[in-house]
Amino acid sequence: QVQLVESGGGSVQAGGSLRLSCAASEDTYSRKCMGWFRQAPGKEREGVAIIDYYGITRYVDSVKGRFTVSSHSVKNTLYLQMDSLKPEDAAVYYCAADTTRRGYCNDGLLRYDFGYWGQGTQVTVSS
Repeated sequence: QVQLVESGGGSVQAGGSLRLSCAASEDTYSRKCMGWFRQAPGKEREGVAIIDYYGITRYVDSVKGRFTVSSHSVKNTLYLQMDSLKPEDAAVYYCAADTTRRGYCNDGLLRYDFGYWGQGTQVTVSS
């Protein structure tokens, strides 16, 4: 079992920055693929960025060059640095983890690959 708790959401103006954090807790540390997803009102939850245990990252095209996903293995924490935010980035952001692939991420940014989810944190971007 992995418990995930996000923090760092808030309201910013377009062009601003936010840093999201996700603290993972578990009885026994496991190598994980971790990722950030987001869901805007009336839209499907979409993958934003993922990172595997070995540091390999993938991003959805709309955030490439603006968002950076990273992780701290000792702290068991995932981060998402979001720069040059746009109104279309506004959503509830969710942290997710997959422990079934020994630290590797499956191809793509598919929500169905992740079995553990945080409660979400709201990001609002005003124009």
